[in-house]
Amino acid sequence: MRQTLIKGGHVIDPETSVDGVTDILVEDGKIASIGKPKAKRTKTKAEVIDASGRIVTPGLIDMHVHLREPGHEYKETVETGCLAAAHGGFTAICCMPNTDPVNDNQSVTDYILKKARIADTVRVYPVGAISRGLRGESLSDFGELKAAGVVALSDDGNPVMNAQLMRRALEYAKGFNLLVIAHCEDRNLTANGVMNEGVTATQLGLLGVPNAGETVMVARDIALCELVKAPLHIAHVSTDGSVRLIREAKARGLPVTAETAPHYFSLTEEAVLNYDTNAKVHPPLRTAKDREAIRLGLADGTIDVIASDHAPHTSIEKDLEFDQAANGIIGLETSLPLCLQLVEMGVMDLTGLVAKMSMNPARILNIAHIGLKPGNPADLTIIDPEKKFTIDANTFRSKSRNTPFNGCELKGKAVLTMVAGNVVFREA
Repeated sequence: MRQTLIKGGHVIDPETSVDGVTDILVEDGKIASIGKPKAKRTKTKAEVIDASGRIVTPGLIDMHVHLREPGHEYKETVETGCLAAAHGGFTAICCMPNTDPVNDNQSVTDYILKKARIADTVRVYPVGAISRGLRGESLSDFGELKAAGVVALSDDGNPVMNAQLMRRALEYAKGFNLLVIAHCEDRNLTANGVMNEGVTATQLGLLGVPNAGETVMVARDIALCELVKAPLHIAHVSTDGSVRLIREAKARGLPVTAETAPHYFSLTEEAVLNYDTNAKVHPPLRTAKDREAIRLGLADGTIDVIASDHAPHTSIEKDLEFDQAANGIIGLETSLPLCLQLVEMGVMDLTGLVAKMSMNPARILNIAHIGLKPGNPADLTIIDPEKKFTIDANTFRSKSRNTPFNGCELKGKAVLTMVAGNVVFREA
């Protein structure tokens, strides 16, 4: 029997309401017990991990990641993305379907899962395409995708502009118990915009993207959710108006959930003042008012999940004029430290943060095991909340380096990641 004793850590698990210093015994890849184990149960050969002064949480889950494989392996692969996830404290990630070819069929899903098995680090849950080729014209075969192993559906990066098609997608997905993840954008309003519409865009001479480009589609998709009574998850929320609409929808009891990304509660549109393409994302960075609304939405539970929207690009796509550069920020290795800043600022406590990075994603995605319960796979993250460090993109396990946070001094990071009892990352 293989045993590991994680000793003396501050265990925080919102699912089981554990919040205190205790031990966790792992046997053959599963949680055996929480609390001081009986002397007879632990063997002298058991590995002991001293977690004193550290936080032990259920494994973190990032439900919005771009792994780029197949098709753009020079930016990221399943293997490098999984390594980046492990170093960031994540035990599971959901990969978006905008690969080449698009993940709209069983063969692509099979390929991704095979690559994940070979990588043998973190769990990978593929997200299938809502529409064939992400074109928004006809639905993918949801039954085939479900059988292949997808956990949700999204045309991420591409809004389903046709309301009737989106309605059918919600209805069809409901029958397979699959979640629809909506990229909310009205392309008629956003057009060729490259940053948030406002004073900064005018100052830089760049075409703007109005807040309404997001909120109009959030309103439409909430209306469709109410019509067909099917679960809807809204991705990368960035505006004050979107938070307000989601809050109202939840108050009416609609099955709506939402996520945001660390850059939306950490940065504002001013991050692009020097035409920094590493701060170019879509939806774009917004105003200080929007950033405050995102923080409030996280604090009051309107926003259920924090996901990185990890979007790797190389200098080929980023070292261009601002309006020509690709959208996206890598985030797997910076997400947790940036999220811990919310605790420092008093926006939420550690239990609330862990819920948004572990329990809530698992519940929303219908992942079978949630929390540190005896019998569950030993997926857990150990965090040193006092560890100070400077972000150095050159040390990332991701293939790409496109982050606006390079050089930032932060406090708190993952120091050990365990998946099914196996340590997949340990701080040297």
